[in-house]
Amino acid sequence: LFSGPRGTGKTTAAKILAKALNCTNRNGAEPCNQCTSCQEIDQGLALDVLEIDAASNRGIDEIRDLREKVKLASSGGKYKVYIIDEVHMLTTEAFNALLKTLEEPPDSVIFILATTEANRVPATVLSRCQRYAFTRLSITEVIDRLREVAGEMQIKVSDHAFEVMARRSNGSLRDALSIMEQCIAFRDHGIDESQVMDVLGLVNNEVLSAIYKGMLEQKVEEVLSHLNSLIKQGKEPVQIARDAALCARDIMQYKLLDKEADLLVMPVADLE
Repeated sequence: LFSGPRGTGKTTAAKILAKALNCTNRNGAEPCNQCTSCQEIDQGLALDVLEIDAASNRGIDEIRDLREKVKLASSGGKYKVYIIDEVHMLTTEAFNALLKTLEEPPDSVIFILATTEANRVPATVLSRCQRYAFTRLSITEVIDRLREVAGEMQIKVSDHAFEVMARRSNGSLRDALSIMEQCIAFRDHGIDESQVMDVLGLVNNEVLSAIYKGMLEQKVEEVLSHLNSLIKQGKEPVQIARDAALCARDIMQYKLLDKEADLLVMPVADLE
């Protein structure tokens, strides 16, 4: 069972494990990425590696069908690997049907269950799994990977833009890459902080600071003026409220923890 927040590499790790299990030229634990088996898995053509989305295949009939196919021998690889994504979405009946197969799987079959909500997986299933918890990536790790991708694509991105993307991804590398992809589609070179803000519909940090300053000084007209201006710019009121709440959270964290604060949206310079 691979569990953890979305976008932290659970399904990717499952595919890498499937490659390692079936690789014909494996070097220690690492797949070679060159053999036919590795390349077929990379291209999604491997008959022995089946990825199932439990969110859209959550009923007992689908699991019964899976149980029948499990009995068949692998077509060429050493192992048949079933990757069941968002496994917590299965119905109770489907889990019960799967349980028997999990108790006594054929030697050549491996199940990799992935979920963002391990607490919703029945205890009877959990007790039959090796569990691996995936954690959110740090902002530094996300920025390093974004830099690497931008370098490969020869796209100039400012340091502040990288930081905004990383903070707004909330530790999800997939979300961070998706944000960068949107920014590239919006402007394929010279991406800066303001463009990332525009693409995501985010509220500028300076405006957030001005709103809080107005609130603390009880200047209601000033606060309303800033809010009206943001709404006229096309910012969603819900997004404004969300950004304001995250800003308040960062202010509290920074005030109480100083350099140890885990900041989500506001850089230290603005908080100062």
